[in-house]
Amino acid sequence: MDSAAFLDLLGNENRRRILRLLARKPCYVTEISEYLGVSPKAVIDHLRKLDEAGLVESHVDDGRRKYFSIARNLRLEVNVSPYDFGTKSAYSASPNLDITSWRYVSLDIERADDPEEASSETDLSALAEELGRLERLENELSMAQRWVQGRLTQTLDEISAHFEGVDGRFYGELLRGLATGPATPAELSRRVEAPPDVVADALEGLAAHGVVEEDGEQWRLTD
Repeated sequence: MDSAAFLDLLGNENRRRILRLLARKPCYVTEISEYLGVSPKAVIDHLRKLDEAGLVESHVDDGRRKYFSIARNLRLEVNVSPYDFGTKSAYSASPNLDITSWRYVSLDIERADDPEEASSETDLSALAEELGRLERLENELSMAQRWVQGRLTQTLDEISAHFEGVDGRFYGELLRGLATGPATPAELSRRVEAPPDVVADALEGLAAHGVVEEDGEQWRLTD
């Protein structure tokens, strides 16, 4: 499916909400129906379209209940500018990709004191050369983002595997919420959309593993 078709598919709010729910845990139709507040028939129709696009997949548990989950990573990029409108979709790069072998994944920018004056004095060939350099950099940054997405999913999977028998994804989301900085249980509760008492208990469990610690009213990752 091309990127334009993905945009059309994700233009529906309920389909976006289904993906947001499945990003937290696999769910069956009744769960999704109650979460969205729509009929099971409508949910089945949304899931069918997402399945046809390769975004979701299903499996049947021992009780013969059918669960749906997100099938794979997909990155959808939209570019809107005075000179371009375009979309690009791509699956995550392999976590084994060696980005250290790339020529560069960094910015090297020279800034003039007067941008208008510098622009008027720059000849067309230099501008064309700069355009080419920026296009190459854009492609490399896009690949780097795909690589990061793949590594992020792999790391969260490995975190989940440490909590066999419980919702490992939930613990992964808590750690992810603390990765950007310390937060209170109430702040984390809003981020992961879970009751404060559940978050508090989970933080105590993570503290027992030595990966988080309490710092006043906030919690943070241990050094």
